[in-house]
Amino acid sequence: MFDVVVVGGGPVGACAAALLARGAGGAALRVALLEPAPPAPLPAAAPLRTRVVALSRASERILKTAGAWSRMPPERVSAYERMRVWHESVAPDSDAVLEFDAADVGEPNLGYIAENQLLQWALLGAFAEAGGHLEPASLESLEITDAGVGVLTGRGRLAARLVVGADGAESRVREAAGIAADIAGYRQTAIIATVATSRPHEATAWQRFMRDGTLAFLPLADGTSSIVWSADDEVAARLVAASEGAFTAELDRASDLALGATRLLGARASFPLRRLEAQHYVVQRVALVGDAAHVVHPLAGQGVNLGLADAAALAQLVRAASAAREDPGARGVLRAYERWRRSEVALMSTAIDAFDRWLAHGAGPVARVAQHGLAWVNRSQELRRFFIRRALGTSGELPEAAR
Repeated sequence: MFDVVVVGGGPVGACAAALLARGAGGAALRVALLEPAPPAPLPAAAPLRTRVVALSRASERILKTAGAWSRMPPERVSAYERMRVWHESVAPDSDAVLEFDAADVGEPNLGYIAENQLLQWALLGAFAEAGGHLEPASLESLEITDAGVGVLTGRGRLAARLVVGADGAESRVREAAGIAADIAGYRQTAIIATVATSRPHEATAWQRFMRDGTLAFLPLADGTSSIVWSADDEVAARLVAASEGAFTAELDRASDLALGATRLLGARASFPLRRLEAQHYVVQRVALVGDAAHVVHPLAGQGVNLGLADAAALAQLVRAASAAREDPGARGVLRAYERWRRSEVALMSTAIDAFDRWLAHGAGPVARVAQHGLAWVNRSQELRRFFIRRALGTSGELPEAAR
């Protein structure tokens, strides 16, 4: 029997598995990870992949604790030192633009942009190094009893005292455990692509709020930028269908040429945006982490960071229980995890939705106050420091691995 079976080997699931497998009070936990399609290593000279994630300082620390950070080649990871945020009603070089600078809080940078595939590969390697068992299979069903959980896969049956669902927004674990989820569409579509810009990105993340969506430029290690354009569905449909030339013309208009003219590199990808909140993060011998538990709007780049914090918090509580010779799937352990992470996620999710409602789509007096608020925050050093610390992930109730 395994102590824990983690279902889903994406970055969040692989991180939870790696942290759990690193031992508890000197005694190693027996951990299995179900991942039907583990990624191949990226060749050193391979071009950067389109799908990237923003990693906060807290996430960097979690990845170091998990043994994954040193496995990520520095030349494929881009540190960003500043953020520039503005509303379409002002010019990108005006004094009304909100700028966050790592130097304001004595930090070398605000975080990193890394390829999703690279992050997943590094975490799976750390998990294997810690002695974890990778099962290349998909979940078929769960048999939950007071004594443990039977995990039925296409390759056979595994037994565990705890199952962790890290299998994304369409979670089979959540469904098999009978956990309902509240889901609401934003009526927006995210378009992602890699672009070259005529001006250097200056190790800066750029974000513009518009009446029909939000556009972000994330700086990549090779000097290019990854765009995340969250547009209203009608606008997004036209952008996805547009020719390359028409798309870049619209991109130049939407960015107000903050980084100069753009050139599309490779294909565009798109996906609908929605908000998801599981009604419970835990039930008997089952816990959800990452997108299986909650999905937030990507405008703040916090989805993976919230998931990695889930993984670290759950691993901390489970390892402490195991070190005390307690059942890692005990109800008290799982309830403590749910109370901890639900409150932190709710705070972030509410703030992100407010930014989307009042800065990207707002109209009327309240929206105008929010839009002017960017300039007000920019004039207050203390307010800027507050938001920088939130972006770094160094405030709130942090897991030990994130401190």
